[in-house]
Amino acid sequence: MGEGNKSVGKKDVNTDVEHERIEKLKEFEKAAYQNGYKFLAGIDEAGRGPLAGPVVAAAVILPPDFYAAGVNDSKKLTARMRLALSAVIKEKALAWAICSISPAYLDSVNIYNATREAMQTAVMNLEIKPDFLLVDAMKLPGLSIDCQSIIKGDSLSISIACASILAKVERDQCMECFDSLYPQYGFARHKGYATREHLEMLSRFGACPIHRTSFEPVKTLVSGESINQQVLFEI
Repeated sequence: MGEGNKSVGKKDVNTDVEHERIEKLKEFEKAAYQNGYKFLAGIDEAGRGPLAGPVVAAAVILPPDFYAAGVNDSKKLTARMRLALSAVIKEKALAWAICSISPAYLDSVNIYNATREAMQTAVMNLEIKPDFLLVDAMKLPGLSIDCQSIIKGDSLSISIACASILAKVERDQCMECFDSLYPQYGFARHKGYATREHLEMLSRFGACPIHRTSFEPVKTLVSGESINQQVLFEI
C-alpha cells in the first residue's frame, strides 16, 4: 500500500511539473491576449541548413487553453515524439497551415527570402486570419499583421514550438519520400543535412535534382570543379 501511494504521488508531481512548464511556455501568448489580441499564430520553419530538399514553414493558431504534454522545440524531441505531438496539435489547433519551398526556387531567391516567403504563405493559408504573429527569429514585412519576432522562440513560445513540430514532421516525411526516388544518398537517415555519409555520397554520385545548387559543396560540384576531400569532410 505504501509503495503504491508513493508511486501515485511521484506521478502527480511529474504531471504538475509538466503543467508548470507548459504554462511558462504560454507567457508570450498570455501577454498578447492581455493586449487584446484574439487569434495568435505561431510560425517556424524547418530545413534552412540542409544541402538538399525543401525549406518548410508552418503556422498554427492554438486555443488559449491548449495543452499537450511534451510540447517543446522540435530539435529537443525524438522523431517518434514529434510525430505523435504533430497529430495532437493538428487535432486541437483552431487552424494550421504548412508551406514548402522547392530547392530550385530557394536557389533562385536565396534561403533567407525563401524561408520568409514560406512563413508568409503559411500564414496566408490559415483558415482563420490571425491578428497577431509570434515568429521564430524573423520578421514578416509582407504581412500587415502585428508581429513579434522572438530569438529562440521555439523554446520560449508554445505556439512557435508547435509550429516547429509541424514543420519538422512535414519536412522529414518529405525527405523520406525523396529517399525512395534517390536511395543512394540516404535522405531518410540524414534528411539532407551535411553529415559525413551525405557528403561521401555527394562526392561519389554528384548532385541530384533536389540538391541546393546555391549551397557549398553542391555549388562547386555542379560547376565541375574538383573538391579537396579534406575540406569536404570538414564542412
